[in-house]
Amino acid sequence: MSAESRAAADDRARLLEQMLRIRRLEEKCAELYSAGKIRGFLHLYIGEEAVAVGVMDCLRTQDAVVATYREHGHALARGISAESILAEMYGKQQGVSRGRGGSMHLFDASTRFYGGNAIVGGGLPIAVGLALADSMQKRECVTACFFGEGAVAEGEFHESLNLAALWKLPVLFCCENNLYAMGTALARSHSQTDLCLKAASYAIPAWPVDGMDVLAVRDAARRALLAVRAGGGPAFLELRTYRFRAHSMFDPELYREKAEVELWKQRDPIAQLRAALVEEGRLGDADWEALEAAVAGELAGAVAFAEAAEFEPLEDLLRFVTSEPGAREGAPR
Repeated sequence: MSAESRAAADDRARLLEQMLRIRRLEEKCAELYSAGKIRGFLHLYIGEEAVAVGVMDCLRTQDAVVATYREHGHALARGISAESILAEMYGKQQGVSRGRGGSMHLFDASTRFYGGNAIVGGGLPIAVGLALADSMQKRECVTACFFGEGAVAEGEFHESLNLAALWKLPVLFCCENNLYAMGTALARSHSQTDLCLKAASYAIPAWPVDGMDVLAVRDAARRALLAVRAGGGPAFLELRTYRFRAHSMFDPELYREKAEVELWKQRDPIAQLRAALVEEGRLGDADWEALEAAVAGELAGAVAFAEAAEFEPLEDLLRFVTSEPGAREGAPR
């Protein structure tokens, strides 16, 4: 095997590991939720891992990321630790948002990860604002904004894309089209189901991508980011994917047939990439077992961290909520 071939195989194995980390984290979250360790709402990313991993692999450390309430996978792929993610979902102060945000509001300024947003479409204007700030400050950054196809029906989508196009802002709009906005099929809420046409109507370059293929996602993200970084304004990717689990842990999932879910599972992004590496003789059983063991060890450590972490003291519950008298004296107005 040539050095170039080995490097390519190692690269794909790295992407496989990232997707597996997300899958196993989400499965662990479902287990912990059922055990009453995680409370509130929980939206799992199982099936959609190729989207987060493929796009994040193309971003730079100075770039910003805005995600949705289904953002555990984005956070992990961005470099936020499993420990701080799980501690957050446990409601512990060692969590990435000090235990105040929970599953839907992961936030980490050190990695420029700005949510986690529980409002459908709510991240779109935030992404435009971040890109505008970076542009005005002459910072060479891109903001990657993830949202579901349900957000395309919201007014924020149209306002945000219009302004981003008018001002040629460096935003990569990543629409995760998993076909169901909560429990509503795409064709029942959109008269035009080709979402790229909606973005193109604002003179934004847009194209569909197989969101179940991590290599296709990464190639598309690279192509889009080259144009955005060159000053061409925003770009739009319709990442056609599918969630294997219900919308949330509260969802009885009565709106789609089990046969449809099983059909999509045949295109599992993890299974597809693993099979390709096995067929090429670049991933053996021992390699896979070692990878599974490494991920399991990481998650065991993360669970132990979350269990041992502390809840915020009662006297600190109003911290960051109200300000002390005179706290802003001398502060710029």
